[in-house]
Amino acid sequence: MSRLSQRVSSQAFFAVFALLFVSSAAMTIVWGAPMSSMDEMPMPGGWSMSMTWMRLPGETWFAATASFVGMWTAMMIAMMLPSLVPMLWRYRAAVAGSLATTATYLSVIAGAGYFLVWALLGAAIFPIGAVLMALEMQHPALARLTPAATGMAMLVGGGLQFTLWKARHLACCRAGSACCRRLPARVGTAWRYGMSLGIHCVHCCAGLTAVLLISGVMDLRAMAVVTAAITLERLASGGDRMARVIGAAMICAGLFLTIRAVIAGLA
Repeated sequence: MSRLSQRVSSQAFFAVFALLFVSSAAMTIVWGAPMSSMDEMPMPGGWSMSMTWMRLPGETWFAATASFVGMWTAMMIAMMLPSLVPMLWRYRAAVAGSLATTATYLSVIAGAGYFLVWALLGAAIFPIGAVLMALEMQHPALARLTPAATGMAMLVGGGLQFTLWKARHLACCRAGSACCRRLPARVGTAWRYGMSLGIHCVHCCAGLTAVLLISGVMDLRAMAVVTAAITLERLASGGDRMARVIGAAMICAGLFLTIRAVIAGLA
């Protein structure tokens, strides 16, 4: 293959994912900005419920879940692409015996498999979150426990950053373990690789995803902070150390939130 053809294919690879990033970021801002400015529902315990979890009057569970999954997937594409593209580039290089254009196409298929995993996670999260919020609206005593539970969840998420479990999944996300060898140029292989990578990343980001859900799933500031944390621990040269630094920050925030909730409860 000529150098010109390889250069065009490489440019096409980055152009596809740049367009996808810009589109998903724009969609996230369009959806997230109204959510951020919308009045939240004050709840017992001194916190406010995000309207993200509320069904509109007359809206079915299917429609509400589909709407949430659409927002969630666009958000995850914008958040995860900065750290995913280097892994897909390594996958593209690992595809054996194929034209560069075919390798780029297979990289897109792998990316689709990756984000399918995140979309399925969103489909599982929404009913749980909606039911939990409905219970808190019906039971004020449960709602009053939410600030302390939020702090405890932050502590657990921070603690996960120090575990071998986290380190193992982070290593898979950083290296793209399947790319250590040559891979057959097949759509099925690309799809399975993308889904496998997505499963590792969902596990790796469990603590940071919890932070996003706690802080406000469509809060643009929370998205920016979590995106920066994910990108740093994936791409920085000392990714393991960065993960522990992020974990320490999460633990400090969790302690602050828990202590504040306890003091507020005693007041």
